[in-house]
Amino acid sequence: LTQPVTPDLLVSPSSQDGDLGSECPEDRGNWTGRLDFLLSCIGYCVGLGNVWRFPYRAYTNGGGAFLVPYFIMLAICGIPIFFMELSLGQFSSLGPLAVWKISPLFKGVGMGTILIVSLVAIYYNMIIAYVLFYLFASLTSDLPWQHCGNWWNTELCLDHHVIKAGNSTLPVNISNTVSPSEEYWSRYVLHIQGSSGIGDPGRIRWNLCLCLLLSWTIVYLCILKGVKSSGKVVYFTATFPYLILVMLLIRGVTLEGAWKGIQFYLTPQFDHLLSSKVWIEAALQIFYSLGVGFGGLLTFASYNTFHQNIYRDTFIVTLGNAITSILAGFAIFSVLGYMSQELGVPVNQVAKAGPGLAFVVYPQAMTMLPLSPFWSFLFFFMLLTLGLDSQFAFMETIVTAVTDEFPYYLRPKKVSFSAVICIALFLMGLILTTEGGMYWLVLLDDYSAGFGLMVVVITTCLVVTRVYGMKRFCRDIHMMLGFKPGPYFRACWMVLSPATMMALLVYNIVKYQPSEYGNYRFPTWAEVLGILMGVLSCLMIPMGMVVAVLQEEGTLWEVGVQQASRPALDWGPSLEENRTGVYVASLAGSQSPKPLMVHMRKYGGITSYENTAIEVDREMEEEDDDESM
Repeated sequence: LTQPVTPDLLVSPSSQDGDLGSECPEDRGNWTGRLDFLLSCIGYCVGLGNVWRFPYRAYTNGGGAFLVPYFIMLAICGIPIFFMELSLGQFSSLGPLAVWKISPLFKGVGMGTILIVSLVAIYYNMIIAYVLFYLFASLTSDLPWQHCGNWWNTELCLDHHVIKAGNSTLPVNISNTVSPSEEYWSRYVLHIQGSSGIGDPGRIRWNLCLCLLLSWTIVYLCILKGVKSSGKVVYFTATFPYLILVMLLIRGVTLEGAWKGIQFYLTPQFDHLLSSKVWIEAALQIFYSLGVGFGGLLTFASYNTFHQNIYRDTFIVTLGNAITSILAGFAIFSVLGYMSQELGVPVNQVAKAGPGLAFVVYPQAMTMLPLSPFWSFLFFFMLLTLGLDSQFAFMETIVTAVTDEFPYYLRPKKVSFSAVICIALFLMGLILTTEGGMYWLVLLDDYSAGFGLMVVVITTCLVVTRVYGMKRFCRDIHMMLGFKPGPYFRACWMVLSPATMMALLVYNIVKYQPSEYGNYRFPTWAEVLGILMGVLSCLMIPMGMVVAVLQEEGTLWEVGVQQASRPALDWGPSLEENRTGVYVASLAGSQSPKPLMVHMRKYGGITSYENTAIEVDREMEEEDDDESM
């Protein structure tokens, strides 16, 4: 008997290969282990902000009552936008620039994202350099910020040991004094007295410059082979901080006076819930803590297999991030409670946020403990691992975005291209290592990822739901995961998430306050420069629109705008075996009037996902019939 011959009509030219390969293209790379993606997302989201921003935000906005708006905002805009970014990345297997094949008219959103991430990567690695500086300084038997009497100390310096000794004799007035740790940070590490302001950066601090070079070297070595190398590093950098956090937590709660700090941290003040500021603060904490809009989530998801269960991963990462923030609050405030009792001052006088907590208050608290260098080393090693995996994500986002735009030229040279990016960002960050570098870091921190990032997220949400279409997007997720998003996700994507983001944007503009560092107020030109940083990322959107329309033929509206807003012809899953349903028709060489038959004939039978594709095709045919009637 002769074997049945497959008609040419049902075979695409690429069917002659016979080798299906792996589920992800090898030239682009993909995660090599099951947990690589999940741990990378956890490492990316759980960063420095969980330790030095959340606890302070919680106690200033109602203590335990702050958890109510925090979890509500997590449900309204955190989880839905997180899932949307993962879905876009996994479905297309493209980076933050190339993913805008979904609607080429809005490719400027991707350009704005890359600009924001590049600015953040410059100063974020400087913070890692500070952490390295303190880490090396902790490798001693006597911490250098423990006592006064060093060349960098002033007459205002007051050792806490003197305060304890003075309790039995004369009362000590500490209102006009400075702790040794504060002078070590400002006068030795930063040497900020050598600069009169942001316009006078002063000399480069070579010890900080070497720490910055080391931090960039570490980052480069870890992203050298893309997600294949960084995916292995996160097994350590994403899990080890939890071990140290638990150690610091156990040590903290066993200290005398710890309960005073924890009580201060968690005592609910429900009257704060009537203030709009508390709800805005909760949304801001969610927004920046999860890292939505920076492109990191989309980039990581783009290296997944097509049917990875990102729905489950979304809840694991977002809820794990929230729980980590709360645990970090216990670890921080238990030590602050002990510190306030040692100094004989209220907790609110020692509680700070940001670098002030990490480099002044907590190091000072470490000097009050037995084996202080050991606990100091652990704390800064935890900060190092927390910061590094976030920095991996920023760098992977930039490299992936550009290499996906020029795959034939840059992908074979990804190692060299990554080196060029790291060197360029290191050179741009050198100004942060000067005596006035902290002023530039504050400016970058305040403006690089402010309202520009919110505009990017709002635009993404509106384009996916309104321009691309909610039905089409849900269909794509159905094809990928085997089920459609429920009413909760659809309601958030259509209304609740964009509305919340717009409220955040309006609040940030209305409540705008000029940047300051301590008692230093930034000059007008610095404020204008900061605002321009934020505006430039927003301007990328209309600039991208102009370029997209000019590339189309025909009149401006009828052909240009409408055509540029439609998905590109090659939009869809990157691998041929995943392009079921409507996406098969856009494959090269697919000539069949029933493109799904091509897919079934080539890849052997019908799987559960092909059944999903058949359902999607039926739905589309029914919708077309309804529209024609």
